[in-house]
Amino acid sequence: MKLSIIIPVYYNQDNLRPLYDDIKKKIIDVIDYEYELVLVNDGSKDKSYEVMQELAQKDDNIRILSLSRNFGSHSAILCGLAHCTGDCAVIKAADLQEPTEMILDMVKSWKKGNNVVLAVREGRDEKKSQTFFSNLYYWMVRKTSFPAMPKMGFDVYLLDRKVIDVLNALDEKNSALTGQILWSGFKTSQVYYTRLERKIGKSRWTLKKKIRLVTDTLFSFSTLPIKIVSTLGFLAFSGSLVWAAFLVVAKIMKLIPVTGWTTLIVFNLFSFGVIMLSIGILGEYLWRTFDATRNRPPYIIEDSNIKGREEK
Repeated sequence: MKLSIIIPVYYNQDNLRPLYDDIKKKIIDVIDYEYELVLVNDGSKDKSYEVMQELAQKDDNIRILSLSRNFGSHSAILCGLAHCTGDCAVIKAADLQEPTEMILDMVKSWKKGNNVVLAVREGRDEKKSQTFFSNLYYWMVRKTSFPAMPKMGFDVYLLDRKVIDVLNALDEKNSALTGQILWSGFKTSQVYYTRLERKIGKSRWTLKKKIRLVTDTLFSFSTLPIKIVSTLGFLAFSGSLVWAAFLVVAKIMKLIPVTGWTTLIVFNLFSFGVIMLSIGILGEYLWRTFDATRNRPPYIIEDSNIKGREEK
């Protein structure tokens, strides 16, 4: 068998050497089967790609790819999946916050017949605010999209070759890869670990990217936004009928004074807000449809060391 370890790289120049040493000590020097490391540079502007090239010179089993710009971790992982040649592949972050040795447990679970093995967090040595918002996101995913989403989520996972082929064939844009994995429904198991505090470098997981992940998850896998629009529309319509009936009765009974401008303006503003919210949500769906019809690739490879190698 052959194991592929796919690592998306974004501003990780200081992490890569310690990461490789850790993988070599805990995985490469321990296993008795073939392996490859697939490092994907996701448009880093530091010296990450230079370090990747340096590591590739030391180990012939390292395959490196460099994207033309930052396409996001979803696209970088898809790139790695499209170019890996293993019978199974583990997606691992480059920040050294997950214990590398758990990959061995994931492979053991895969050998038992599980097509997907999720590395689930059972604790986090991080700031409470970061943990709170992360858990809030996964709670939302469980309630709106995937009841099977682990309580504290997952970022590291192992995929069988058949799952890799399915994900490569999906060709979805503006989506969440973890959601696609859960949606696929393959036989799944879990291993558990405690996420460590980051000691080298700083996270590039910005608020903008977090918000993008939330919207991609909601609009790709949940009907909640449409239900919100429908509910607000129903409430606004019902309220307008009640208000219209009240005005008719009041008019007949000659109870309508000249005053009432404030009430009318408030009601109009509420209706206008509902309309604009509805248009915005529908616009999100239209944008995703338009983006899909353009058929642009999810990533563009600028450079790699795979040329001339024998592909599986």
